[in-house]
Amino acid sequence: MKESNFTGGLLGLIGINIVCVLLVIITLGIGFPWAVCIRERWYTKHTVIDGKQLVFDGTGGQLFGKYIVWLLLTIITLGIYSFWLEIKMKKWVVSHTHIANL
Repeated sequence: MKESNFTGGLLGLIGINIVCVLLVIITLGIGFPWAVCIRERWYTKHTVIDGKQLVFDGTGGQLFGKYIVWLLLTIITLGIYSFWLEIKMKKWVVSHTHIANL
């Protein structure tokens, strides 16, 4: 079995989180899907599993449609749908995370 590790550092994480928060604030929440993709891309860029690099290929545009639907469902159900949001988001992220073809 080959080595698995995470090579990201604290300064990089702080920097990427500042960029994502600013993006969400400046766009009044509309940029949230793009912020999620920026952050996930950073995480996978620094993750190696069994000696193989992870790659995240999701885009903010792909997530934006789901984000709107999830937001509407949360509003319509008076917040009840929000209990499923974290799972829905994790499923979407995982579906766009792959092992790099080297």
